[in-house]
Amino acid sequence: MDEPVTPAGRLFLRPEMNQIINCTIGFQNPVDIEAIKTELSNSLLVQHPRFCSLLVKDKKGKEFWRKTQINLDDHFIIHSLDNTHDSNQEEKINSLLADFAVSSPLSTDKPLWELHIVRGLSFVILRIHHALGDGVSLMTLFLASCKRLDDNEDYRGDDEKKKIGDNNKGMRNLLEKGILGILKMIWYTVLFVIGFIGRVLWVSDRKTVISGGDGVELWPRLVATANFEFEDMKIVKKAVANATINDVLFGVISSGISRYLGIRSPHVLQEELQITGLAMVNLRKQPGLQEMTKLMNNKSGTGWGNRFGMMLLPVYCHTKNEDPLCYVKRAKVMIDQKKQSLESHFSYGIGNLVMSLFGPKVASLLNYRIVCNTTFTISNIVGPSEQLTYTGNPITFVRATASSLAHAITMHMVSYAGKANMQILVAKDIIPDPHFLAKCFEDALLEMKNTAMSVDD
Repeated sequence: MDEPVTPAGRLFLRPEMNQIINCTIGFQNPVDIEAIKTELSNSLLVQHPRFCSLLVKDKKGKEFWRKTQINLDDHFIIHSLDNTHDSNQEEKINSLLADFAVSSPLSTDKPLWELHIVRGLSFVILRIHHALGDGVSLMTLFLASCKRLDDNEDYRGDDEKKKIGDNNKGMRNLLEKGILGILKMIWYTVLFVIGFIGRVLWVSDRKTVISGGDGVELWPRLVATANFEFEDMKIVKKAVANATINDVLFGVISSGISRYLGIRSPHVLQEELQITGLAMVNLRKQPGLQEMTKLMNNKSGTGWGNRFGMMLLPVYCHTKNEDPLCYVKRAKVMIDQKKQSLESHFSYGIGNLVMSLFGPKVASLLNYRIVCNTTFTISNIVGPSEQLTYTGNPITFVRATASSLAHAITMHMVSYAGKANMQILVAKDIIPDPHFLAKCFEDALLEMKNTAMSVDD
């Protein structure tokens, strides 16, 4: 029996969206194609209904999932490379990802996923249509086939993450404070929801040298990677009272963009110039990766699919030299206020309501407008803290990016085994030097770390 595509899935299938997640997984040794085929054929991934279903439409154009028998060979795309030296691997990865961002849709003649492998190199790129699920769902499903490097046991999730709590903890703490907490929640929700609606209708960022706009999603892309040590982020986090890794990340984004704009347009940049980011927020009760049994149970509140909302995060650029930790402190104040509101839940709920009442075309138009009226996209997935293997081959990194948007810059960070890799996807005619932009982010974190360590001394 055919299963209707969810409202979020229908939105991602719109031609003007057509979002595909491109997940790059690096290995210590060259990829064994046959070993991966064998592993996948017995994995939960190919048994999941979304990964063995075709996308079909009825006479009215409404989308459905229809179960089919998959042929793994149809999903394996093998690339050849003349020169297979290690020095070419980063270049090849970024070249493929840049091409995938704008010019490589997935065929609807088969389930909407592919695995790309370059012979002789040590990585794969898993391409999955966003209609199948969000990054948290998809990474949790992939990790179910991985083993721990130290004891070769199945990966069941990080013990320390299970102690973190849930995404509603901050809201519960707020409500426990009584009337004042409830009033704060109402105030911040009303304030930020009005701002969100304004962004959809008419409010727009001031144009800068990194601004995108209508049609920019079709422009050619470049990709670069900013590499962070997770321990450095923890050092900065400890230096700012009650800060989180997300606070540090957004402080790094704010500082890095200020640096970049200060060099690219020094005569135009003004103190306290505001640009706005669009952040993706996981709405499940448990933060980060999910337990597989709960993920497959839609009644658990953590179920499979696209369960995230959007949140507007303003960045204030600064031209004056100041304490680098001030970026994190400002980010924390702003993000704390956001956590006390229901902005991300509102965006998720209103999106489903618009889809139900007016259909995916109107919902897609509103989503497109908010992208055009902001400057960048940011997402962050906290991956495993320990090193894993797949088919016995140690995994060295996990990275993610997606199809291009009307933004000239999108950033997706994934942490894994003590490191955090942020993929930076840019429109090359607007930001021709993404590697320099990546270095601005890396330098920002190092400066914050050095300041934090000097404070401790």
